[in-house]
Amino acid sequence: MTDIINLMNDLLWGSILVYLLVGVGVYFTVRLGFIQFRHFGHMFKVLKNSRKADSAGISSFQALCTSLAARVGTGNMAGVAVALTAGGPGAIFWMWLIAMLGMATSFAESTLAQLYKTKDDDGNYRGGPAYYMEKGLGMRWMGVLFSVFLIIAFGLVFNAVQANSIAGAMNNAFGWDQTYVGVAVVLLSSVVIFGGIKRIAKVAELIVPAMALAYLVLALFVMFMNIEKLPAVLTLIFKSAFGLQEAAAGGLGYAIAQAMINGIKRGLFSNEAGMGSAPNAAASATPYPPHPASQGYVQMLGVFMDTIVICSATVAIILMSGEYVPHGEVTGIELTQTALSSQVGSWGGIFVAVAIFFFAFTSIIANYSYAETNLIFLEHNHKAGLGLFRIIVLGMVMFGAVASLPVVWSLADVSMGLMAIVNLVAILLLSGIVIKLAKDYNKQLKAGKVPTFNADDFPELKSQLEDGIWDNSEKK
Repeated sequence: MTDIINLMNDLLWGSILVYLLVGVGVYFTVRLGFIQFRHFGHMFKVLKNSRKADSAGISSFQALCTSLAARVGTGNMAGVAVALTAGGPGAIFWMWLIAMLGMATSFAESTLAQLYKTKDDDGNYRGGPAYYMEKGLGMRWMGVLFSVFLIIAFGLVFNAVQANSIAGAMNNAFGWDQTYVGVAVVLLSSVVIFGGIKRIAKVAELIVPAMALAYLVLALFVMFMNIEKLPAVLTLIFKSAFGLQEAAAGGLGYAIAQAMINGIKRGLFSNEAGMGSAPNAAASATPYPPHPASQGYVQMLGVFMDTIVICSATVAIILMSGEYVPHGEVTGIELTQTALSSQVGSWGGIFVAVAIFFFAFTSIIANYSYAETNLIFLEHNHKAGLGLFRIIVLGMVMFGAVASLPVVWSLADVSMGLMAIVNLVAILLLSGIVIKLAKDYNKQLKAGKVPTFNADDFPELKSQLEDGIWDNSEKK
């Protein structure tokens, strides 16, 4: 069984996904006219007006915080350290590249999720890849396949991974028993997830900005303490990305391949662009401007914040500390803790443990919200089924806190890879609609109007859209 899972991982991450992710990112970057660079400032303008919501949705800011809650977790602290030790500093360049390309991919998937959203039985907006596969492509079977992969990866295994990181970090920093840490995380998680999507969004809105800001301030402090090392660190990253460090010693092709694979894999795990996860949060929002493309801009900013800003903060802490050893035994969260402690004293390890707790805890509740949306897609808001699923999720959180099974983590990588492939195929098939929506939005923006989606301008889409969702968008 282990051999089969590892073989699938090697196949998915060693070739298929590398080409598919880069290819789709390049495709949307070109088709959308390099939107992530051309309209970089506009992302922040949309964010300024992102606190509005109606009774059916959460605000765009809450949707961004929820998607960041899922994105910003172990991938930003432990994952970056793993990428460094396994793929060398060059992995960071490829992580940055996949993020820049992924911003365009994220625009596409989040715009589609917002367009094809529905209302559940409680009157809340729901949507995501499964919904645009069913409504936009008329392929419910594809949506079912995607939902199953997402529920396995995000609802179950990734939550175990996050709980494992919390328990490990608390044990390293304070010597706390991982079982007791697991019980505490389960109790806290249950209070939030049993409150539904709106409570999850409110908690994410409170915790994520505060913790991200605190982590960035500390990273900047470390960077300024070692500012003279910055040119050497950047040179090391770029040289390693293209194997220039290893060229003299031979093994050039292998070095580049390892840097690419680890950088792209950790980049996707961290920013989730193209994976189809963040669109589940994007669909729950009441957008302003009232146009599906506005959520595309908001979630592009999420990818930028996650990888280019927060992951780079971890890179700076590790590479400037002098604690990094190529292919060293110390890796993951332990390397990040050791690196920070060497710069600011013993409390650095404690700070990382606390940061991991909040980042990973918010990841657990956001991951659950994605899984809930897809479970509702599968069984149409069956209350008893939803209650049972919540208990199973909490069971996986407890399991993750006390167990460390590499096979389970490998299974998560396989499931994540498969859901990414299904989603990438879907957004390519729907790419024509993404381009039309982007053009419509920017045409209105250039005319000095607040971009507003009018379904009458898209007669070919009207039959695919949920009744009442976009009928009165100008009045919202």
